[in-house]
Amino acid sequence: MESRIQRIFLSLITLWLMSAPQAFAAKGEDLELEPLVVREPERHPVDVDQIDTENFEIGVFGGVMNVEDFGTNPVYGIRASYHVTENFFVEGAYGRSELEQTSFERLSGGAPLFSDSERDLSYYSVSLGYDLFPGEAFVGNRYAFKGGAYVLAGAGSTKFGGDNRFTVNLGFGYRLIPTDWLALNVDVRDHVFDSDLLGKDETRHNIQFTGGLTFFF
Repeated sequence: MESRIQRIFLSLITLWLMSAPQAFAAKGEDLELEPLVVREPERHPVDVDQIDTENFEIGVFGGVMNVEDFGTNPVYGIRASYHVTENFFVEGAYGRSELEQTSFERLSGGAPLFSDSERDLSYYSVSLGYDLFPGEAFVGNRYAFKGGAYVLAGAGSTKFGGDNRFTVNLGFGYRLIPTDWLALNVDVRDHVFDSDLLGKDETRHNIQFTGGLTFFF
């Protein structure tokens, strides 16, 4: 009796082992894998500023000019520049000033040495400039503007005292560009020419301090 029960039990185990692989295979056939979904990162639109390519610059300036023996007087004028490359530019300038009496005239109390028209000074110059440190200038903690220091040198002519004098000018300045069409300039220039108005031919250094407003187009 016991051996019969063992044979029946072994027969059931054998039948189960024979049918198990088929059952698992059938389940494997019914199993479907879900496709892998790759989500693209969300992209936000970015506004890129359009950089203008204007190379011409024109504007006005004003300040003071110290002419040797004639004191310090207001000066004003116009400037126009062409930016040849990112660093080099060519500038043309025209300025005017009305000179006061010389120290000799004020101290002597005599008749004026020059007429009013002879005290009118005007000059023009053509200069080559170079931007030394183009970059950004920070105003406070929130604002940054394009700008940089520059140097320039050139030549031209100065008219006053009834004569025209060949003039060399040297200078340096700083340009601040708050927008792509507007620039603010401050600079110092030395206008050097020979003069014999007071009876002795001497080389005169005439320092000019100005601020200006220019427009790009």
